Formats: sequence, C-alpha cells, structure tokens
Amino acid sequence: MTPSHPQNLQPFESLRLPEHLAGDQGINRYDRKHCQIAANNDWQAIQCWFNEFYDSPQTLRNYRKEAERLLLWAINQRQKALSDLSREDFQYYQDFLANPQPSSIWCGPRAERASIKWRPFKGPLSENSQRQALIIINALFSYLVDAGYLAGNPLSLIRRRNKKLRPQTNQALSQQRYLDHKTWQLLKNHLNNQERETIKQENHFQRNRFLFHLLYLMAPRVSEVSSHSMNSFRLYRGQWWWFVLGKGDKQGKIPASDEMLAALMQYREHLGLTPLPDENDTTPLLRSISGSKGISANMVYRQVKSVVTEAANAIRADNPLQAAVLEKASTHWFRHTSVTHGDDAGIELKYLTRSARHEKIETTAIYQHAEDEKWHKAWQKLKF
Repeated sequence: MTPSHPQNLQPFESLRLPEHLAGDQGINRYDRKHCQIAANNDWQAIQCWFNEFYDSPQTLRNYRKEAERLLLWAINQRQKALSDLSREDFQYYQDFLANPQPSSIWCGPRAERASIKWRPFKGPLSENSQRQALIIINALFSYLVDAGYLAGNPLSLIRRRNKKLRPQTNQALSQQRYLDHKTWQLLKNHLNNQERETIKQENHFQRNRFLFHLLYLMAPRVSEVSSHSMNSFRLYRGQWWWFVLGKGDKQGKIPASDEMLAALMQYREHLGLTPLPDENDTTPLLRSISGSKGISANMVYRQVKSVVTEAANAIRADNPLQAAVLEKASTHWFRHTSVTHGDDAGIELKYLTRSARHEKIETTAIYQHAEDEKWHKAWQKLKF
C-alpha cells in the first residue's frame, strides 16, 4: 500500500482526520446510546483518554506519543480509521514499529512539534520500546471499550499469545528506577554547590533545595508537588504532617521529619513568609522563581530533569556510571529512591507503605533490596 504524503503526518493536536477516516462510522464502534465520553470520532475519543492524565505530564507525553503514532499509521499506511482496526492490523503494526518504512517519511531527528521537520519516529523501536508501545495502546483500547466507544479490543486477542505485550514486572522496573546511595550523595553535593552569586541563582538554589527535600523525604507524585498549598503542612496532635490528596482523590498524611520542617522553614523565610504556615495559608507550596505564583506539574518535571542532567554532566569525568544513571532519572525516580532508602535505613515496611500511600504492602515490598545485596555479597565467595 502506498503511504500518504508527509503532510498527513501532523502532531495529534494539529491533525485533522479525513472525513472517511474519522471513525464516526467505524466498524468497531459500539452502540452510541451507551457511550460514556463526549466523543463522536476517533480523535475526540483519544483526547478524552488524554484528559485522564492531565495531572501527570510525563505519562501524558508517553501516552500521546504512542496513540499518535498508531493513529497516523492507521490513516496513512492502512487507510483505516482507528475504530476500523482489526486483530490482523495490529500484527502489521508490530512489524511497522520494528522498521517504520519509508523511513524518509516516518523518521527524523528530534524537532519541535510545530516544525515541518517533526516526525513520529526517530528510527526503529527496540524490543522493549515495542513492548511498551503495545502496552500503552492496549490501555487506550481497553479504556475506549470501557467507555462504550468501541465494541471490543482487538489487542486482547493477541495478548494471550504475543510475548511483546507482556510487560516487565513491576519489580524489574522499580529496581532500575531509583538512585543508589552513592549516586544520591553525588546529586546532593551538586545541589549544595550550585552557584548563588545573583538573586536569580539564589532563587533557583532555594527552590531546588526545598524541591529535592520534598521529593526525597515525602515521596510525592509530581502532580502532588504542584497541586498542594502551604497549609497542606499542618500540626496534628502536636506533630507536623503533610496532608496529601493523592491518586484517586485519596487523602493521606505523611510525617514531616525535623529535616523536612527545616527545609520548609528555610524556603518560606527565603520567600519572606513566616517560618511555618498557618491553616489559612492557601498559597502554592512550590513557587515560580519570582515567588509570586505556583508552577505546573510539567514545570516541576522539567526542573528536576534540568538539575539531574546538570549533575550528570558535572560528575561524568570522575563518575561515569553514576552520571549515566542520573541522566535517566525523573521525578518519579525520587519516589522510588525515598522508599528504597527508607527500607535501607530500617523503617518498618508498614510505615513505608503508609508514607508511599500504596494500597497493598506487596507494592512497597518491591523496593526492598537488602536481601539482594546480601545474596550478591555471599555469591562472591564462589571463586574461579
């Protein structure tokens, strides 16, 4: 099948689907009377799915990338609407992910989304990336089925016999996405040695200092950092706690240690505020550099990435392995790091679970690495 002209490869937000490929009459559409989302076509349905992740910018970017790729492939390569795709189509799509052709149309170096040089792929996807892409797409189709937009999920037919759809275990992922103690110490050294000669540099230093204390000592999700106010820290039964409205709108509380309170006090005093907030202080917890307004979850993510990238570059010459880890780190890594280091420090599992606000204690147990280290040390006794 001859691919369409590159002009049809628009980013999702700019894409206008051809009328006959919009999906309003897709063969996999469900009875419209039972649809639970405000979507008349495939583009609108995908946008509804995106809206579920507005408070998690990194997740949203990853999900948008894969949904966008599939939609563009469907209309350009298969000449089908998303809601026309069948089980056989996804077999072809898996092959396409491994080798997007013609590459001159589908692949290109990183470019701004508004640029005419933007392309959906940089090149063929690795097996791990293919697996992740299909997992995300499966989640999209499952959502559209649950919403009553689609009658069925064609990917579910492949799932039973296709290894590429089997995700890596949570344990394997969690063990990769945290900072060991040496890497964490190198990052702290970098934070403490940031330049502070100008007012702007001092503002950056104070905000970064508070942000990384918060990430490490309270194990928050990035959306929680951006959405909470100063009075989320408050006195309760004679002790200070952080009261968090978290995932699924569930209320939780986390003990605020003396270190955390000291970091909060230093940041507030830098902003010209009283050392500790009162119950009426509804101003943002984390501020813009000017200190006048809050910042978005996306900005928090970008700020963390900026700091860890700078730190990786600063330590690369003497610590190349730690630099390689740091440059991959994102905000969520610090949540994993907090729980892992808490376990290393001897905090009981039940308290780690409460602080991480995991529903099941087994989820928190994933981050326990002490036994692995003992095992590794013991295995050194076997000599060649």
